[in-house]
Amino acid sequence: MGRATDRRGVLRIDLDAAATGRASVRRQDSLAVEEPLEIRVGAAGPGRRRPLAVTMRTPGDDLDLAIGFLLTEGLIRSADDVRTAQLCAGAETPNTYNVVDVVLSPGVPEPAVDPARNFYTTSSCGVCGKASIDAVRTRSVFAVGDDPLTVPAAVLTTLPDRLRAAQRGFDRTGGLHAAGLFTADGDLVVLREDVGRHNAVDKVVGWAVRERRLPLAGHVLLVSGRASFELTQKAWMAGVPLLAAVSAPSTLAVELAEEAGLTLVGFLRGEAMNVYTRPDRITT
Repeated sequence: MGRATDRRGVLRIDLDAAATGRASVRRQDSLAVEEPLEIRVGAAGPGRRRPLAVTMRTPGDDLDLAIGFLLTEGLIRSADDVRTAQLCAGAETPNTYNVVDVVLSPGVPEPAVDPARNFYTTSSCGVCGKASIDAVRTRSVFAVGDDPLTVPAAVLTTLPDRLRAAQRGFDRTGGLHAAGLFTADGDLVVLREDVGRHNAVDKVVGWAVRERRLPLAGHVLLVSGRASFELTQKAWMAGVPLLAAVSAPSTLAVELAEEAGLTLVGFLRGEAMNVYTRPDRITT
């Protein structure tokens, strides 16, 4: 069930090596695995839970992914809302365990399973399949704007290298995104990798839910890529006061960060960064 990478034969072409007579060579290459994960949700009792979402992800930390997804979509609020979560047998042969079955605690409303609103998430898009803009936007129960976090800019500039140093899957494949949760002092708390940046964040959030660490007040969430609306929303739902990205944010990400009172940092590279919202949390 830890099929994060796989090996495939490739033809490697290197024109710089032509002088030695080895311009092309066949060899094995490591690839990031991408497989579907079906998330089923419902109340306890006989019968199967109903399918809620299918996400294309890299296997590993699947329970964290499912629980984080439910939290960031506003379907649960804490670990107490989940009675059990387990990997289940799928229809494939041999079994790939690409199904997570989540039983909600008594009194927790079951999500409406409407085909028009069902979630299908790819590795590049985490909100595909929602029927309207209203369905995309969820509101956090955490007052992120009141978080007194401050972080020295000198600490922030060290985080991308710390994140990269811990990316074991990326070292093997070059094809995985990462999300890392850091303290205000720059210590790495947890890191998750996935072909989908939104999945990597959900895996971090799901870990925090199971560890009963929500809200993630006083922490920094760093993502290896751009800061989209969806990632900003996930950070807000988890109570993260500062989201940083090594690449650019979108306009909707900045607007949502302003609404939430969340500090949004982009282009965090080398000794520089752009602070788009709540710059008062960054000290120099």
